[in-house]
Amino acid sequence: MLKPLNESKIAIIGLGYVGLPLAVAFAEKYKTIGYDIDSKRVDELQKGHDRTLEVEDEDLQKVLVKTPVELDEKGFGLQVTDAVLPISSCNIYVVTVPTPTDKHNKPVLTPMLKASEAIGRVLKKGDVVIYESTVYPGVTEEECVPVLEKVSGLEFNEDFFAGYSPERINPGDKEHTVTKILKVTSGSTPEVATYVDNLYKSVITAGTHKASSIKVAEASKVIENSQRDINIAFVNELSKIFNLLNIDTQEVLEAAGTKWNFLPFKPGLVGGHCIGVDPFYLAQKAQEVGYHPEIILAGRRLNDSMGKHVATETIKHMMRKDLKVIDSKVLILGFTFKEDCPDVRNTRVIDIYNELKSFDMEVDVYDPWADPAEVMHEYGIQIVNGDTQQNLAQYSAIILAVAHKKFKSWDLKKSDDKVIFDVKSVLSKEDVDARL
Repeated sequence: MLKPLNESKIAIIGLGYVGLPLAVAFAEKYKTIGYDIDSKRVDELQKGHDRTLEVEDEDLQKVLVKTPVELDEKGFGLQVTDAVLPISSCNIYVVTVPTPTDKHNKPVLTPMLKASEAIGRVLKKGDVVIYESTVYPGVTEEECVPVLEKVSGLEFNEDFFAGYSPERINPGDKEHTVTKILKVTSGSTPEVATYVDNLYKSVITAGTHKASSIKVAEASKVIENSQRDINIAFVNELSKIFNLLNIDTQEVLEAAGTKWNFLPFKPGLVGGHCIGVDPFYLAQKAQEVGYHPEIILAGRRLNDSMGKHVATETIKHMMRKDLKVIDSKVLILGFTFKEDCPDVRNTRVIDIYNELKSFDMEVDVYDPWADPAEVMHEYGIQIVNGDTQQNLAQYSAIILAVAHKKFKSWDLKKSDDKVIFDVKSVLSKEDVDARL
C-alpha cells in the first residue's frame, strides 16, 4: 500500500549537482533526508554551504534542520546525513548518484548498485525507489531492482515499487533550475507511475511528462544528450574543414543561421557529466543486442579529438610566427567543463594540456572557478585560481579554453610574439590568430 504523498518522507541518495537542488526543492514541502557517503560534503552542507554553487547558501539554510525530531515537528525541511540509519524512516527513495564511464568508455554502474544495496538494507513494504541517474534502457529493472530484492528480501511490484525520472540539471545555469525544467516521470506499475508523477508535479512548476514505461523514460534521457553530442560533432567537423579552406566557421554559422530551421549549435570542447558520457551508455546497450552504432560513436570520436586539434593548431600558428615551441610557455585560460561553473568532471581541457605537454612545452592553467585541490586529485596537474590576472607577457601562446566572464575583460590580443587561440569564439576575430 503506497503511503499518501502528504504523509511521505523522502530520502535523496547522493547530494551532488543533481541531488542537492532536488533535495532542497522537496524539502520546501516534504520531510526530506539527504544522504551522501562523503562526510566532508555532508559536513559542509550541515553548515549551510554548497561548494558546487548549485544552491544558494540562503536557500539551503532556509530548509536545513539539525535533528530528526525537528524534521518531524516542522513537517518539512532537510536533514543531511552520512549515516544509513536515518533514511530507514523514509518511504520514498530517490537515487541521484553519478553514472560515469571507465578508461575504456564502458558504463560504470557501481555507484547505482551500491546505492541500491544501501536502500535495500532499510527497504520496507510499500516503499518506492526512484532513480534519476542517466543510464541505458533496462538498468533500473534489470540491474538495480534485483539488488533491492536480494538485499531486502522483498518482492518487486508486490512489496516495493520503482520509478525512473531522469535528471535534467544544467550545472551553473541559474535560469533553468530543477523546478523550472519539465520532468519526465515513470513507474513500475500504472498506479506507481501516477504516484511518481504526482510527487514531482507537486514541486516542479514547469510540469511533468508521464512516460509509458521505465525503459521509455531511461531511453528518453540517454538520447537527449546523444543528440546534442552528434550535433556538436557535426559543427566541430565543419570547423576543421573550414579551417583548411581558410573560411571563418563562426561567419558561416551566422549566415546559415538566418534560415528559420537551422539548428544553432557551435563548435567546441564537449565534456561534463552528461554529453561526453551518456552516448557511451546507449552504445553499450546497442552492442549488447547485436547492433554496432555508427553515428553515435563517430560523433564521440570527433568530439574527443577537439582538444588535440586545438593544441596542434596553436603550435602551427606559433611556427608560422617563428616562435620557439619546445620549452615555450603557454597559458590555458579555463579548466572547468563549461563557463562560470566550478564543475571539472570530464573536462576536455585536459586534452589540450596533455597534447601541449607532449611537445615539451611549459603549460600553465588558470581558472578562477576551479578548485586546485580537486583538479590535482582528479587530473594530477597543478592549476592557479583566484582573482589576480596573470602576467600575459611571459607567454608565447594563450588558449582561451573556457569563456568565463572574467576573461572577457582581459587584454587578449595577438601580436608578432604571441598566439591567441579562442576556442569559444568570444573575442573579436581581429584580435585572435585562430578560433573554432
